[in-house]
Amino acid sequence: MAQPLPDWSSMQKELLESIGKRLASGHDVASFRSACSPWRAAVPFATFGPLLLLPFDPDSDTVSFYCVSDKTAFSLTLPDVRGKVPCGSSCGWLVLMDEAASVTLLNPFTGARVGLPPADDHVAAASSWECASKVHGLWFLRSGNISGNALAANAIKLEEMRSVFFHEIVLSAPPDAGRECVAMAVLASSTEVAFCRAGVDSAWTLLDTKLECSVASIVHCQDKFLAIDVTGEISIVFSSNATDATPTATPLPSLSPPSGLCHRSYLESDGELHMVGAMVSTFHDTQEFTYRTMIYKCNLLDRAPEWTRVKDVGDLTLFVSKNFSESFSGTSVTKYKKNIIYFSEPLYGDPFDLAHRLEVADIAAGTSKVKKPFSEKMLGSEALGWIRPNLWKGGAIGKYDEKSQTEASPKVTDAPEPAAEVKDAGAVQFKST
Repeated sequence: MAQPLPDWSSMQKELLESIGKRLASGHDVASFRSACSPWRAAVPFATFGPLLLLPFDPDSDTVSFYCVSDKTAFSLTLPDVRGKVPCGSSCGWLVLMDEAASVTLLNPFTGARVGLPPADDHVAAASSWECASKVHGLWFLRSGNISGNALAANAIKLEEMRSVFFHEIVLSAPPDAGRECVAMAVLASSTEVAFCRAGVDSAWTLLDTKLECSVASIVHCQDKFLAIDVTGEISIVFSSNATDATPTATPLPSLSPPSGLCHRSYLESDGELHMVGAMVSTFHDTQEFTYRTMIYKCNLLDRAPEWTRVKDVGDLTLFVSKNFSESFSGTSVTKYKKNIIYFSEPLYGDPFDLAHRLEVADIAAGTSKVKKPFSEKMLGSEALGWIRPNLWKGGAIGKYDEKSQTEASPKVTDAPEPAAEVKDAGAVQFKST
């Protein structure tokens, strides 16, 4: 008589967690989590190491990534990226925009897709210094009463869409996580932001942040969106827990960044807003300069919030991007160094050097080192940003109880899992057209 199969889902939580800590790769973690709910709960989302998203040709369907821990690059065939430009990387999903300013959320590792409302005349008026209008599904810049060839000459090209409409879009949660997903957009040049609820709203809603300068970045922190302008001033612009309430904006005018801190990037870590930047020292006699990477944090719930210098982040590793402002931290997996910052590109790199390389900052020592190039020259001068693979439906970030997945979710269109082609990092080949 055959022996009954053991019930692996009833293994002790401590044992599952011990096994999970020994998984060496994101692929192994994904396979482990896909077994059942107890196994999925034993390995948190943060254990996935992020990948660096490299610039891609909109006339191609190939997207390339670089894995820092394995020092390898690989490519995915993603037909959905053709004819689109990226305008964000959030919660493991890419945000893509086409020439009609239509927006698509794409999980590059599962092929799942979710549509967001396209930009309309209200978004165009708020985000561009020039008058833009839509004709036969495409956008044009208008100056006076023009038509025909003159109108065609003013057509907004695909590579110009981010500079006219959505500069970057940040999500409150993965759109397939079974809870509300709010998308907040940095407009090209505006003190207003635009937001919508995936699968619920048919148009974007504009909200004045009450900041004096244009919004440069958005961070989702403590169930709120924070709009940060080009000077570092902050406004709390939306609470994702109050969907039925009228949106409001509350500026924090006393929370200015430290004087002289350049190349500022913002991220959420352990419920607090963090800021990474460079303090520059210039030597006029030699025409040289040096800089030191610094980190500050702020608890927005304090009665009088202020920036406090951080000299040690413990077991965390920080991943910071210049192109996409959304950065993040996570508990280090085996192959990542702790108390380190990985910059997607050197803070002060040669603008004519198109070879991609990382800058790694040691937080405790206060030193930085620019690594050797890890890929050949590619389209675009900088890496787009970091993306942390979300390889399962219903993946969540942070403290999320999977039992709460009762609300209606946006319509997610599944596609066959993208095929990956892994090559040696020193000899990566990229398709060109």
